Parts: sequence; C-alpha cells; structure tokens
Amino acid sequence: MGYKETYNRWLTSDAVDDDTKAELRAIADNEKEIEERFYRDLEFGTAGMRGILGAGTNRLNIYNVRQASQGVAKYVKSRGEDAAKAGVLIGYDTRNFSRVFAEETAKVLTAAGVKAYLFPIVHSVPEVSFGIRELGCAAGVMITASHNPKEYNGYKVYGPDGGQLPPDAADVVVAAINSYDIFDDVKYISLDEAKEKGLLEIPGSELDEKFLDVVQTQQQNPEAVKAVADTFKLIYTPLHGTGSRPVQAILKRIGFKNVLVVKEQDTEDGNFPTVVSPNPENKEAFDIAIEMAKQNDVDVIIGTDPDCDRVGIVVRDADGVYRTLTGNQTGALLVEYILRSKKEKGVLPADGVVIKTIVTTELAAAIAESYGIEVMNVLTGFKYIGEKMTEFAEKKNHTYLIGFEESYGYLVGTHARDKDGVVATMLIAEMAAYYKTKGMSLYEALMDVYKRYGYYAEKTVSFTMPGKDGMEKMAALLKGLRENPPVKAAGMDIVLYTDYQSQTIKDTKGSVKPLTGLPKSNVLKYNLSDDKTYFIVRPSGTEPKIKIYLGTFAESFETATAEIEKVLADCKAQFGLD
Repeated sequence: MGYKETYNRWLTSDAVDDDTKAELRAIADNEKEIEERFYRDLEFGTAGMRGILGAGTNRLNIYNVRQASQGVAKYVKSRGEDAAKAGVLIGYDTRNFSRVFAEETAKVLTAAGVKAYLFPIVHSVPEVSFGIRELGCAAGVMITASHNPKEYNGYKVYGPDGGQLPPDAADVVVAAINSYDIFDDVKYISLDEAKEKGLLEIPGSELDEKFLDVVQTQQQNPEAVKAVADTFKLIYTPLHGTGSRPVQAILKRIGFKNVLVVKEQDTEDGNFPTVVSPNPENKEAFDIAIEMAKQNDVDVIIGTDPDCDRVGIVVRDADGVYRTLTGNQTGALLVEYILRSKKEKGVLPADGVVIKTIVTTELAAAIAESYGIEVMNVLTGFKYIGEKMTEFAEKKNHTYLIGFEESYGYLVGTHARDKDGVVATMLIAEMAAYYKTKGMSLYEALMDVYKRYGYYAEKTVSFTMPGKDGMEKMAALLKGLRENPPVKAAGMDIVLYTDYQSQTIKDTKGSVKPLTGLPKSNVLKYNLSDDKTYFIVRPSGTEPKIKIYLGTFAESFETATAEIEKVLADCKAQFGLD
C-alpha cells in the first residue's frame, strides 16, 4: 500500500478519532507533508521507537503506541504464563502525551492478559529500570524521548534485567508488532476493567524509597559532604523533567544543605518553555542557572534531562567563567574520582572494570590503566553496557565499577541497567564536595586530570538530515564511504579502517582482520597516521542525524583541540557536509 492509500485509510477508518482525522484533513493539499507522514512506519529499533508527535504512520500517536504494546504483549506471553503474570512496569516522563501513551500501553497489555504496573506519577528512566528488577517484571516500557525537543516522544522497551532490549529480543518484538494490523488487530480494555480483573497494579511510594536506598549506597566519601555541608552551595535544574523529586531527595538524604533549584525549570511541562531543547549538552539550557550562580557565588551547576538519564554540569573556572563540561570530561572526572576513592579506602577490586562506548574518550582508558583497572569498549547505546553488567552478574568474572558514554550518560552501581541521572548527580555533587575539602574546584580537578594523563580532546558534530530525503542522503553517504573510503585527513594518512557493519579492520597494505566481540553496527572508524587521532562516522539511532566523533591527545589542550578542528574541516569538505 502506497503512502497516499495509507493516508486515505486513516481518513476513512472507524478506528481513527475525529481529532486525528481533522489533523489529517488539514494537510490534504500538502502532498509533501502527506508523504512525509505516511511513506513508512515509525521504525522500532533496539531502543524502541521515537518520533515527532502527530497523526500518521511516521509519527508517534496512540495508534502505533497501541500496536507496539500489542507486540510487547505477544513477546511477553511467548515467554510463558509466568512471564505474563510477572507483568510489565510502565513509566513515563513529563512530555506531552506521555501519561496518555502510558495508559494506552496498560490498556492493551491487560487486554492481552499481561499484568501491568502503571506508575501513578512521572518517574525517571533509572527508577523504571530499577523497578523492573525489584518487582521481578518480565519487561518494562518507558514513555520518553529523552533530551529531544518538545515535538518528540518515544516508546522504550526493557527486558527483565532492567536493560533496554538487546538486538535479538528487539527483533522478536518487532516481528510481533509487524504481525498486527495497526487498527484491526489491536485490542484494549479500560483501566477500570483491568483493575477489576486484577491485571493492573499501581506501585506505591515504597518502591521510590527503595530506589533511593540503593542509590545512597554508592556514596564514595560521605564524610566529605558532612565536612563542607554548611557552606557548600550548588544549583540543580531538572529542565522541566522527572529528576526533580528523586534528585532533590537524594541530595537532602546525603547531607547537602544548600541546594538551589531553578524554580522556573522545576515544573512538569512538556513544552519546555524556558529552553529551546531540554538537553543538558547545550549550554543555553543553563542560562537561568548560570545567572543564579553568579548571584549566589556558586561553583557547580547540575542539570538532568526530562527522563533523568543524562546529566550535564557547568563549573566555574579560575577566571570566574562558567564552563559547560562535555560528557567525556564529566565521565573522566567520575572515573578518576571513583577509582581514587576506592583505592584510598583499600576497596578497589582487582577484577574491576570500567565500561565505555567506542565513541567515548580514551582518557578513561588512560585513567583506568594507571589504577590497574580494565576498560571494556562496547557499541554506542547504554543497552550494551547493561548487557555486560548482566554478563558479569551471571559469570561472576568481573566487578562493575562505572559505565558511561560521551552523550552524558553514567551509571554507578548495579541497581539499574540504564543511565542513571540520580546516582550521577549525587556523585558529581559529592565529588565537588570532596575536592572542596582538598582546596580545589571541579574545574581545577579536571585540569589536574589533564596534567596527569594527557590533554585529551574530543568533539561530536551532528548533521541533521530530516525526512525521506534525509534518510536517503544518510544511506548514500555511508555507502559512498564504504565504496570510496577517504585516504587522508588534515594532511595525515588514514592507516586503519574499521567497519563495524562488515566487522573488519583494514590497513593501508590491504590486509584485513576480523573485528570480534561486538555486534554488527552501521559505524565506520578511521585511525590516522599520528597513532592518536581518529574520527568515527555514525548515523544516530534516535534522530535523523549523521554524527562525526573526533578525538586525539597532545601536550596541551589547545593543540589537541586545534588538531580536531582541522580534521573536522577536512571531513566536512570531503563528505559534503555543512
């Protein structure tokens, strides 16, 4: 069925509500918009599905949420009667329609005979991941689009370990979803009927308290907080998201007395009225907080995104300038802090492991090596870190210490299997207090890390390619890079080509080695002849973007940064990007 036929089906189907039909009639004269909304089904990948809110198969709405939930129900029931009884925990963030989508998910699951646990209020990603494990659920669903702009929402599916579904399991869910017609095959009941049948349960606040209990166990230096609690001040902003309740609670629990909250951003508002995008990677999201910091003589600002799985920080440098740290820099600080703290206390395990993604800073590896700790690299996506954690728990062959990715996601502790902005915020705040007791700011601590391990610099640049044309352009770019690979960048030869799709590593002499230990992924990595500079090309898994990740190290941060800029300029010119 072509896109125009699908459009007409939505316009005439009795299953489609009047408001949706009105939205579709409003674009009747816009052929390009009709094609964009209906040329494909919204893709359900290993992280679920994410898209712009609206009517159409390529938009997120109650119809494809119901269809996805029907597929999840089939997946759960295929695992046996016990799995259906164990049920699915459903969480949602502050985005527009998040509560509606969560309720629709519960209606479909319970109609299929699968028990549903539906949170009564907004909850963060780590609370959902923890809750799945604590309740012994067979799966979980989180309604969120993380840090995307207000136009987006999403549907993430988790396995019984609390981690995002691995590729094999996701393929089963996708096959189940595709076996159902979006209208004719989807069944649902009311929430009241689900409760009457004993298939719907509302988790109480005791689950929230248990979550905070386990987060608190990850403190490294409780005494440092106590030592500076009377005078130390920090600013926190939830960016209109789910972090407000758990983050403020955990900071109060561990003894911080002067936590200033950005009130304008402490509202559950899916329109995110104070920011262009609720993304703690963007400094503009901290504009209000920085003004507060100047007025209150504050050194550290911490912000979490709407589903509280990402954390960004702003620190004051020696000249009084407020600087946004990258995810790589914050991750490196946390690795150093955790390993140092455990070594000082004599509890650093010999089999300890730091896990990072292939696009994340090599500074973490340098730090870990200095402590005799192994670093493991996984593909981009926290689900792969979660898989390793589950593997460690089953085989008991390693002790997990910290996992992080350059996109501002960190997890310390094994209570969850996804990024945790609550535990990360707690540890960043504690880390700032610890260095305060040493007479240092977080900025000075970062400079000390560079002095000790080398000046590592990284940069991630995204090139947005929206719509059907953008998808085709991205595919063409990756195809071209494989068929006619670049040979130089910034005057240096490219000496190694790693293709995570074909799972090969090629050198300039033509020899080919297999890439082992990682699943296939549409990612290309290029190592340059100076033996320290690289760049990686990867399409985003959640947005219509091509990303280029660059990294190097040098004897000064300025030199390293300048080298990256030269490589980036050359890549943009060669690949036709702007």
